[in-house]
Amino acid sequence: MNLGALLESSGAILRGHFLLTSGRHSDVYFEKFRVLEKPDVLSALCTEIANFYKGHELEFVAGPTTGGIIIAFEVARQLGLPAVYVETENGAKTLRRGKTLEKGSRGLIVDDVLTTGRSLVETREAIETAGGLVEAYAVLIDRAAPGLDLGKPLHAAFKVEAQSFAPDEVPEWLAAIPITKPGTRAI
Repeated sequence: MNLGALLESSGAILRGHFLLTSGRHSDVYFEKFRVLEKPDVLSALCTEIANFYKGHELEFVAGPTTGGIIIAFEVARQLGLPAVYVETENGAKTLRRGKTLEKGSRGLIVDDVLTTGRSLVETREAIETAGGLVEAYAVLIDRAAPGLDLGKPLHAAFKVEAQSFAPDEVPEWLAAIPITKPGTRAI
């Protein structure tokens, strides 16, 4: 089964009117927990990422809470690398629980869904503050608008064709659909 069919059958791709964690509106939503609760689906997506980065000179795989840490664990396991978890403390992403990085160590940042890149950038800043270097990014699902530049290479296990709109740019056809606010980050 291809990754798109696997995502559809797992209930991970939803259609309607969604207020995204970024504050943008969209007609497509990726419900990461439908993937995170099914190890075979998550493993298939993480295998796509791990296979892409095999042979790169990486020393760790980092992911932000919540979904990113599960992805970091699985990609790191498949690559034979340690996983690093970036958490929020006092409103900022940081390494906690006594975790340190060797200065100049090279890592891959992974996360669940890419829309604006905010979570990846915040995670990169935490890694750099801790002395690490970010070589690249990977996400399970890329739903970002074309042309998003994060300053480092990006690989997605799957690309979802979806539009997103600023709150003052929501088209009438989307505004006519009752809105749902899924997700975990407070806007």
